[in-house]
Amino acid sequence: MKTAGIIAEYNPLHYGHLHLLQAVRQRFGEDTAVICAMSGDFVQRGDFALLRRYARAEAAVESGADLVLELPLPWAVSSAEGFARGGVETLTATGLLDVLAFGSECGDSAALLRCAHALERPELTPLLKAELTRGDSFAAARQRAVSALLSPADAALLSQPNNTLGIEYCRALLRTGSEAEVFTVPRHGAAHDAAVSEAGGCSASAIRTLLAEGAEADALSRMVPAMRCIYEEEKAAGRAPVFAAGCERAILSRLRSMSAAEFDVLDTGREGIGQRLYKASREPASLAAVLDAAKTKRYAYTRLRRMVLWAYLGLTPADIPAHVPYLRVLAANSRGRALLGRMRETARLPVLTKPAAVRTLDAAAQRLFALEARAADLYTLAYPELRAAVGGALWRETARML
Repeated sequence: MKTAGIIAEYNPLHYGHLHLLQAVRQRFGEDTAVICAMSGDFVQRGDFALLRRYARAEAAVESGADLVLELPLPWAVSSAEGFARGGVETLTATGLLDVLAFGSECGDSAALLRCAHALERPELTPLLKAELTRGDSFAAARQRAVSALLSPADAALLSQPNNTLGIEYCRALLRTGSEAEVFTVPRHGAAHDAAVSEAGGCSASAIRTLLAEGAEADALSRMVPAMRCIYEEEKAAGRAPVFAAGCERAILSRLRSMSAAEFDVLDTGREGIGQRLYKASREPASLAAVLDAAKTKRYAYTRLRRMVLWAYLGLTPADIPAHVPYLRVLAANSRGRALLGRMRETARLPVLTKPAAVRTLDAAAQRLFALEARAADLYTLAYPELRAAVGGALWRETARML
């Protein structure tokens, strides 16, 4: 039996996600086990997840995944490189990973691996430095630098978001020395962040937009059945849908109370983006206006949104351990429980199914879990009904065994 790994957010889980789960078993056999490394309550674009972690993990298992492990917060809300590194570390630490599967615009594993190797070549550094002096975004500068090492067709893969993330997954595998096979399928349905259309599938971003605009019936029709059912349960409990707008005043309050030096701590590249965001946050009365004031050709909205989220959660770069310190189980089915049994022998990190177990770990792991718990309490404040926002839930809830 092969074990395939998928790094995901399922925010929310739609038919494109289901297509990948089905494609894995079509390619490697129906008995293939699937382990997901999934973001918790906050996601890589610098936003609140539409539904809390346990709800999305349960939907994933009911839709074909066997075991869902949490991608810890610092990696879940990092750049594509950090997100990929955390996901690959989580999956490889199980000791079971045979295949890393993901969607991409190109559907060409070999081409993505060529780009990954190019990004690891020492010759890239001077090329990238030269391109960055032109004032473009990092992504544009990197693509031009890579074009000097590869064919134009290969370098152009870096212009599309799912290709780019897939390349980062490949880089992370190379850096860990993993021998896992790379399996990618062409992205099914709508493009990443595409607007809602009648034809084809619908992106997670488009589904969230529909919900924000009040088109709930349309949005629900584009979710897979398990996700749709769980969404309705969460809504009835006052916990869905969750949007950052629910905490907008709290976020603005946090930004206005921060000093220039505190913003500088978040500017890991020392590019001046911290000071720009500090100045942009002094007067505007909406998050959108803050982001618009800070935006330049070089600084992408996603990067600015992540910095704002880090500020709200009180995260700093010092909060990111060198490596993922534990494997936290969010949900599993019977085959997932069998995987957990095997992991008693193969896992290279402690496996947590109950929050109390974290107290047996070292101080760094305990600090990370406490940070996750604090962030979860801040997340609940964006619930549609404040009565549902009871604190301390992460210390009480255990993995969903289905």
